[in-house]
Amino acid sequence: MAAKREHDIVLFGATGFTGGLTAEYLARHAPPECRWALAGRDSAKLERTRARLAELNQDCAELPLLHADVTDPGSLRTVAASARVVITTVGPYLNYGEPLVAACAESGTDYVDLTGEPEFVDRTYLAHHATAQRTGARIVHACGFDSIPYDLGVYYTVSKLPEGVPLTVTGQIRASAQFSGGTYSSALTAFSRAREMARTAKERRRAEPWPKDRAIHTPLGAPTRDRETGRWLVPMPTIDPQIVARSAAALPRYGPAFTYRHTAAVKRLPTIVAAGLGLGVLAVLAQIPPARTALGRLRKPGEGPSEQRRAKSWFNVRFTGEGGGKRVVTEVAGGDPGYDETAKMLSESALCLAFDDLPATSGQVTTAVAMGDALLERLRKAGLTIREIS
Repeated sequence: MAAKREHDIVLFGATGFTGGLTAEYLARHAPPECRWALAGRDSAKLERTRARLAELNQDCAELPLLHADVTDPGSLRTVAASARVVITTVGPYLNYGEPLVAACAESGTDYVDLTGEPEFVDRTYLAHHATAQRTGARIVHACGFDSIPYDLGVYYTVSKLPEGVPLTVTGQIRASAQFSGGTYSSALTAFSRAREMARTAKERRRAEPWPKDRAIHTPLGAPTRDRETGRWLVPMPTIDPQIVARSAAALPRYGPAFTYRHTAAVKRLPTIVAAGLGLGVLAVLAQIPPARTALGRLRKPGEGPSEQRRAKSWFNVRFTGEGGGKRVVTEVAGGDPGYDETAKMLSESALCLAFDDLPATSGQVTTAVAMGDALLERLRKAGLTIREIS
């Protein structure tokens, strides 16, 4: 049914900063046979975006423009029913995301976003996973820097280790980049909803099937010193290890017992202390509505760094995997993580769902489960470094 729809891909949010970069990536790299469209609530902004894209690719002058408004569920259902895959960059997702997930789940339409918001991901699982399973929709969250480098990096590392044995993987993240207004807004929202986030996570744990014959762990632990690099490894309580754990739960290849440690690699201990204090202050202030409003004005969704600043940004994730007497070190690396590479990863995820031969999956699934090897190969061809070091 989805193959006969009017559009292969619809991008919702192209008038925003990251959405605009995603639209530019599709304009440059979508195959000629890809039928794609832009969706949003402001027709004038959509027309300006289309005109800018036409300067990159003259074929984009004819891109369809679709009306979609998160406050109008009917418009979202119409868009979802017209597409095989919907991309959305409209966040914070906790505020604006669920109506589109609902529309895609009901329509049997594949869905990708770049959220890093655990509460949103858990809420959509509870509300829409069963519907998506029934209709055949694949709901794939976190298709940007959250959480593709880690989810697919661990998936790749596991493939280099023996089968049927306990496995341990540690990820070490280094990056030099600025975060987006959307990421900042999402973080403020998450900090202000710590209790709600914990409650929703508990509800999901009760509802979600988990393997009874396999053990999966993502411990935080304490900061440690890496003997090889001399860097401090600081546990990162982000959504990323949760995504990795769900891939491990769904794929027996991760072994009878699997452990993943997710860390930031930093040179100096004072950097850890300063970052921890800063996040602590932000978390406290986010609980106070007037302070949260004031903090929200510092950087708004839709804002981001210049092309020159992005060109200097980079990320590198080093994975050390061990199991069955074998040790392997792998790497996932690229340029600007929060914008350029995120737009690339998000676009290639949608193209992968639309055009590649993939495993039969449905419901709310991870990138490793839904796309695995096909997306790894796409991202390699698109310029990301994904390799075995030793």
